[in-house]
Amino acid sequence: MHSKRNMFVLIIIAVLVVLGSLWGPEVIAGYQDESFLNQVKEIQTERSGEGYRYIMSSNEKLYLLAKCLISQSQPESDRNAAIYQNNLNYEELSGTYAFVVNKQGPSEQEITEADIYEACNNQLKEMQNLGILPDAVKEVTDSAYDAVLYSAIDVLEPRNNVSVWKVSLSTDKKNADKSGRMLDAYVDAQTGKIYEIYVRTNTTWDEMDKDQMINAWATDLELPAPTPYESENPLLENTPYFAKYRIGEGDANTVVTWGFYEGINELYLKISR
Repeated sequence: MHSKRNMFVLIIIAVLVVLGSLWGPEVIAGYQDESFLNQVKEIQTERSGEGYRYIMSSNEKLYLLAKCLISQSQPESDRNAAIYQNNLNYEELSGTYAFVVNKQGPSEQEITEADIYEACNNQLKEMQNLGILPDAVKEVTDSAYDAVLYSAIDVLEPRNNVSVWKVSLSTDKKNADKSGRMLDAYVDAQTGKIYEIYVRTNTTWDEMDKDQMINAWATDLELPAPTPYESENPLLENTPYFAKYRIGEGDANTVVTWGFYEGINELYLKISR
């Protein structure tokens, strides 16, 4: 009697196991689907066309920006004529490097137009504190300066690109007193660091320690140590007061110039020529 009862129980258990194996996964999946559909979930995805972005080192960014500025055929004052189309086709860009106005605006990781003046002022103070600039510089404001966002692009490898703000004294202020003023600067749109700058100073060329200034600037930008560089054609500079340095090794090196225009007491740091 007991054996028959045990046999019946075993048969019932076996039937339940078979039914569970057949219907169980479907039922569980149904509950999971319902749970998923009834909840709002946030999933991070890449924007169309954005793709993978290569993170460039400070030295790579400096080199690319210098190449892009050098490649420009138009004078500095005419660079605003270059236009960055909303759907830029890199195949339409000529040459190896391009420097174009970025009409898409800054990304979420970049400094906005509303914040660029404060970021520029902070970096000017930092450069003065580090001895990169010999004098304090008057603050830049949105009422006296213009800011335009540019993209420096390696046309053959478009993922290699640098966004910079060009902050310039407004045209209607060109005839104003420029003493102690910054005239132009290229500012990294992510870090706020300054790659190029033109500024009026009260310090003479002989009073400046150019080696200390360039080393402090390179350290601030986390660049390799600069080494003195003898220009093959010193007549390229429009002043006898300049000092050139090389940053980086091999083909990926950048020539950086400290220069000074006597008479107007204009000091410049440039990577573009």
